[in-house]
Amino acid sequence: MQISLKWVNEIINIQNINLDYLIEKLTLAGFEVEEKIEVEENNIKTITLDISSTANRSDSLSINGISREMSTILDKPYKFSKYLEQNSNWQEKFSKYFVSSIEHSETSIFLAVTVKNLTNTNPPIWLTNKLKTCGITPQNNLSDYKSFILLETGYPLEFYDLCEIQSKINSIEFDLTLTNKIKNQKFTGNNNIEYNLTNSTLLVKANNEVISIAGLIPEIQFTPTKDTTALLIETAVFNSSFIRKQSRILGLRTDRSARYEKSIKNTELFNALYRLLGLLKISNPNLVCKLKTFSDILEEKPKCIKLSYPLINEILGPIKGSDKSSLNYISPILISKYLNRLKFSYEFKKSDLSWDVEIPYFRNDDITRSIDLIEEIGRIHGFNQFLTRLPKIQRIGLEDPSYKARKKLSSYFLNLGFNELIHYSLVGNQDLNQTPVKLINPLLIDSANLRMSLLPSLIKTIKENINQGNYYFDGYEYGHTYFYDKKVGFSEKEIISGIFGGTKIKNNWSESGNSLNWFRAKGKIEGLIKQLKISSTWKLASNPDYSNILHPYRSAELYLPNDKLLGIFGQINPILAAKLNISSELYLFEFDFDSIKNELETNKITIYKEYSLYPKIVKDLSFIIHRNISFSEIRNILLKNGTKFLNDIKFLDEYQSEFLPPNHISLCLQLIFQSQEKTLENKLIENIVKNLELVLVSHFKAELRS
Repeated sequence: MQISLKWVNEIINIQNINLDYLIEKLTLAGFEVEEKIEVEENNIKTITLDISSTANRSDSLSINGISREMSTILDKPYKFSKYLEQNSNWQEKFSKYFVSSIEHSETSIFLAVTVKNLTNTNPPIWLTNKLKTCGITPQNNLSDYKSFILLETGYPLEFYDLCEIQSKINSIEFDLTLTNKIKNQKFTGNNNIEYNLTNSTLLVKANNEVISIAGLIPEIQFTPTKDTTALLIETAVFNSSFIRKQSRILGLRTDRSARYEKSIKNTELFNALYRLLGLLKISNPNLVCKLKTFSDILEEKPKCIKLSYPLINEILGPIKGSDKSSLNYISPILISKYLNRLKFSYEFKKSDLSWDVEIPYFRNDDITRSIDLIEEIGRIHGFNQFLTRLPKIQRIGLEDPSYKARKKLSSYFLNLGFNELIHYSLVGNQDLNQTPVKLINPLLIDSANLRMSLLPSLIKTIKENINQGNYYFDGYEYGHTYFYDKKVGFSEKEIISGIFGGTKIKNNWSESGNSLNWFRAKGKIEGLIKQLKISSTWKLASNPDYSNILHPYRSAELYLPNDKLLGIFGQINPILAAKLNISSELYLFEFDFDSIKNELETNKITIYKEYSLYPKIVKDLSFIIHRNISFSEIRNILLKNGTKFLNDIKFLDEYQSEFLPPNHISLCLQLIFQSQEKTLENKLIENIVKNLELVLVSHFKAELRS
């Protein structure tokens, strides 16, 4: 919001205050100065500040509001305008002449007056000049009055052509009502756009005629023109969440609704209306005003918060000027002074150094606890006036299992050249054969569901990267996935997923690059499992949830020894790759992070392993075996019978031929023997291998090959 300092100076005296000092004080008080703008008004340059406040300080979104804040921050007396002093008994008079009962849960006050004998609708030049200095383009009609009041007081008002309303309902007298009881009908706003009204739309009616959508926009036929001679002026305070919801349903947002969305109080509403009528009467001296509708005022009881001096010192700490021998704190007298500057009523108890503070109505949204009051005291005193001290830590915190697991996984992937990726948890329709967890009221269609897998987002990122003319890259991501089951209900699971491949790799300079094949990609995942010291079994993928994403024949599921699913790995489905116009040589994985974490907690990872000083002996073992026997079964049997010298078994080759027995394959394994104590003799190893051959024949009825 652009604030003219010349305008502010009419309310509080800031003429002699250094501009940089003012900006610094505003920034420390929580008002960020986005830009300093020089505006020329009548050949005189004036300074305008573009100020943004926090979401909970809607009371400061006006010239009067920001002036009140400057008065508090700078300890300058606030100049109450004459029109405010003259208006002191307006609310009492309105309460006596209660006109119409408008009761609705979405408004705390509703007020309407009629204005007749309007002969000049053009705003005065000084008013339009003030709008210009605040970045608003004048329209030179009645709408400038609305803009001025909104800017000065923060209250939005609506104007209607009174004669048009009376002509439409064929009556001089009418009642204003707030209602959402209406059959489906069309409504054309003053923006010339037609809207469909439903029972969820709150409307302002004159008798049975709709004159506006409450808090948003008036009907076009009742919009004042330059020929308007009588006005119906309506103002109200609507519930912010209700206006936000109604605005979203209709797809409509106006200056008025935007102000209501930020929440306003009804404390200064009468003053704003009185100010408007006073401005209109300057150009229309014979103006006749009459109260039309005035609802009950919904008032909340002021909150009372107890504030203790020891707690203030504990939170804010010592002030500057303290030394190691003696620490000085903000005094109770100064705290009381700051409460007075904030216009907070209080009762100070000297016995226990505490204050019972009554929070004014216009601040009861953002000050609800004692810590909020302490923040206000620190804000007024200046947070830069307190000592900055780091707490003394007795010992550094311990790494929890989750952090250790992430550290281990990230180290592996980063060493392979992977990039860590981050995506939103809210997604559109994912190409998975599962029922998604849908949001009740999503902002966008592309953010209507909670994700069930990280893989679709990873593939989408690769596609967008290629579309931008970039290269393929390898990436991994930690994230949460969400599921719903009728029996179990909602569930959440943390996983780690990744995508790699797509680029051609050279083994040496003379060769042309080759794409990453299935076996090399599988080797990267096996390397991860090996480094984590997790025992796993590979099985052909059978989960239908990933059938649209992963290759039907080049995907596998990894299981832990207790038959719990660890995760899935596979090549991208070629149909999906062709549809997205990306490489079919991409590989994806998705593992259960909690399972990995639990395995790492159970299995103590070896920090280092002493390297054997004695040489290895490598033997190859070839045999024919039934194809239904898995490699893991063969490996486990051989390790159990291979003595302590058999360190590792590697799969070398698989051979299939019509000359072999039906449903049989030929396998070649590499046996690696090594001792930590002595050099192994070849004769000893030959005897161990012969024993292993007998084991294969007896257990699996294997046929040995020479």
